[in-house]
Amino acid sequence: MGKVAWLFPGQGSQAVGMGVALAEAEPAARAVLQEADAALGFSLSKLMAGGPEETLRLTEHTQPAILTHSIMVVQAWAQRLPKPDFAAGHSLGEYSALVALGALSFEDAVRTVRERGRAMQVAVPVGVGAMAALLGMSLADVEASCAEAAASTGKIVVPANFNGPGQIVIAGHAEAVEAALEAAKARGGRKALRLPVSAPFHSPLMEPAKAHMEPILRGLAFRPPSCPLVNNVDATSVSDPDALRDGLIRQIPGAVRWQATVELLLNQGVTIFLELGPGKVLAGLAKRQAKELGLDVTAFSLGTPEDLGQLG
Repeated sequence: MGKVAWLFPGQGSQAVGMGVALAEAEPAARAVLQEADAALGFSLSKLMAGGPEETLRLTEHTQPAILTHSIMVVQAWAQRLPKPDFAAGHSLGEYSALVALGALSFEDAVRTVRERGRAMQVAVPVGVGAMAALLGMSLADVEASCAEAAASTGKIVVPANFNGPGQIVIAGHAEAVEAALEAAKARGGRKALRLPVSAPFHSPLMEPAKAHMEPILRGLAFRPPSCPLVNNVDATSVSDPDALRDGLIRQIPGAVRWQATVELLLNQGVTIFLELGPGKVLAGLAKRQAKELGLDVTAFSLGTPEDLGQLG
């Protein structure tokens, strides 16, 4: 059997009702929800189950909700999941991965990501920043479009998420993002999607959030993980606790190098990708990237009891 990677989703995979069926079916999952409520001092479980959606979509709620759902999956099916040789998480999902690998306590992580959400939101006033996905463009053309837009507007716009071949997200000042979309269109960009987010994540505009979160992260206890983590900011395999912490600090204004992460995992012989938590985006990206390289992999998502049949 090939190697196994556990993948953990990031912001955007939340939905009202997330984790409900799992909590009803698995006592270990319910225990995680109860621990989250106690750690946060409010009923995250009620918000996950019943919304309202606009409240769940607030970054300070979204981040702990997604982390909690992912750890519910890990705890509920700990005996059934194949043990990972590597793990990785998209942005916020890196915290989920560290909890799953025993490198960070769930209580510390759920409190920290709530504060991370707040810090990222207040770093840039609503409406000042924006993010957009550019599809079907080379990295060189995306970078050139951002550089042209930054020069013409005097504002910041940079590639923020390298999600997969031909799928790059840009972030920065709203004015500069709009200019970059126009520049991309002139370079033959076939499709651009403005993302419904409240801040320009993973861009230099997040430096105030990094400054706020660094002392908090330096105050947390990190332990060696049960297997290596492939981190976002470098797309390298990391096991040293200090390096794990450093990666979380630098990823706040740094780009998410997800395509390079999956490439590293494929090169290391990973043939089974399990996305643990809400959503199916990461499993789809892994499958697509492997196919483009002519590799045959198994990739699927586990978030509800109905998904268990995929484990065989």
